[in-house]
Amino acid sequence: MLTELRIKNFAIIESLSLPLARGFNVLSGETGAGKSIIVGALGLLLGERASVDLIRTGADRASVEGVFEISEHSEIARMLDDHGIDADESLVVLKREIAASGRTRAWVNGSAVSATLLAEISRHLVNLHGQHEAQTLLDAESQRRILDVFAGATEVAEQTRSAFDDVASGRREIADLLRRKSEAERRADYLRHVAKEIEEARLVEGEDTRLEDEARRLENAEELRALASGIASAIDGEDEAVLTILGGVERHLSAIQRIDPTLARLQELYDSAYYNLEALARELEEYEASIDLDPARLDEVRARRDLLFRLTKKYGATLAEVIETGHRTREELDLVDSAGLDMRQLEAREREAHARLQERASALTELRRGAAQRLAGSVDHVLPDLGMPDGHFSVRLVPQSEIGPSGAEDIEFRVSLNVGHEERALSRVASGGELSRVMLALKTILARLDHVPTLVFDEVDAGIGGRVGLMVGEMMRRVAAHHQVFAITHLPQIAARAHHHILVAKGARGGVTTADITVLTGADRVSELARMLGGDPESDVSRAHAQELLESAAAPELAGAAAAGGTAAQRPPRRKR
Repeated sequence: MLTELRIKNFAIIESLSLPLARGFNVLSGETGAGKSIIVGALGLLLGERASVDLIRTGADRASVEGVFEISEHSEIARMLDDHGIDADESLVVLKREIAASGRTRAWVNGSAVSATLLAEISRHLVNLHGQHEAQTLLDAESQRRILDVFAGATEVAEQTRSAFDDVASGRREIADLLRRKSEAERRADYLRHVAKEIEEARLVEGEDTRLEDEARRLENAEELRALASGIASAIDGEDEAVLTILGGVERHLSAIQRIDPTLARLQELYDSAYYNLEALARELEEYEASIDLDPARLDEVRARRDLLFRLTKKYGATLAEVIETGHRTREELDLVDSAGLDMRQLEAREREAHARLQERASALTELRRGAAQRLAGSVDHVLPDLGMPDGHFSVRLVPQSEIGPSGAEDIEFRVSLNVGHEERALSRVASGGELSRVMLALKTILARLDHVPTLVFDEVDAGIGGRVGLMVGEMMRRVAAHHQVFAITHLPQIAARAHHHILVAKGARGGVTTADITVLTGADRVSELARMLGGDPESDVSRAHAQELLESAAAPELAGAAAAGGTAAQRPPRRKR
């Protein structure tokens, strides 16, 4: 459970430490005092969007910190351990900070974590029900989700969605194959022409470069032979050839070495130069001999180059792209012949996926059908306690023409809240206050299945009052027997039913508005309830009424009713239909 919420420099709050206890906690105060800001700070801790606008004027950062006792929830400690976070046996501390620069940071037990991980962990600790959440009851998707949770069918629902995705994927593959086959058939003549032209060319990657080199040699054959011959003659020809001259150099080198034997190494350099020049002369002679004056071959090379040029102009900027175009064209043509086999394989896979979808959807329908009756009975059992003795709730499974991602049926919540009225869709008959009470009835029922230790209700009492307010307060007190409940309320009837009452009041520090809290007990709590009743907090009449509310909440018979979940004698009688 949430034992303490610490808020610093958040909106109008400078510094606030909110202590919470087991059971039913309420937060009250004048409109604008900061109650919703406290809930907003808690929402930030639960992973909601952060904004620099939330930082208090004059501060450079805002922070929210929550201390949770988890001694009775070992699964939470195990989850922290799975994420590599040190987990105390009894406490977990969540913290989130917003800097004026826009940067946000989060911690769990002092370990830095992402906002996503913070939200994942916090969802196992707190369930926040906002003041506008009752409107989600009008959404078919929300109604389906509520029924699946109650039915314990969330895993089967996910399997159904996965099977539907497999069927949809298979159908897309079939449609794509048909489209491509149709396109290939339409373009078959053109494709055959392209494939034939490219395949008959017998292209080899890199061929264009080699042809360029060969053409250059053939076009300059005479010049190349003359150059090679001239160089070879200069090295190893007659008269003034280089090697002849080097013969005289060797005689002088030998004379030097006879005088100075230390210059023997020069002979090695000379020999190396001489032999290299001999090798160069031989290479040039061989090169000269290899060059043919072959006009016929030159015509062949030029013709081949022209062919490659035409193909690259038509089918790709490079020879490699032309070759790839040939491969793609052949594959597209092959599709015309092989599509039948591929189609049979795809259709077989689609049939298997559809069979799995039908199996999962059928199992989901069975779970929903049984749960619909149980959920309707459970809500009907609770509605009298919320001031609707003639209320009747039902869940209708509306078959779809074909199985969708959420199963074979739509879910529709229906109600008849007044005697003599036929059932209609919840969205057509319920007022705002009635919606809030139906939502509270559902939350009360689902809370028995929910392992989240703390439930937060933000002004779900909108649109109700009087005796109904007492009933709603008593209902929250019953839920608090199994969960910590934290509610923000304007109704004294609800506040009086709380085990722990906290007042939020607006003040000022240093000329800047702030919000402070006070834990109310004794006479202070009586004064706050008197104020909420709309009277003079100091008048004897208002205080007597407030005291009566508190005493009724603590009366032994009501305490017994809370422990037993209520009895038929204590509920307003349900009129016969």
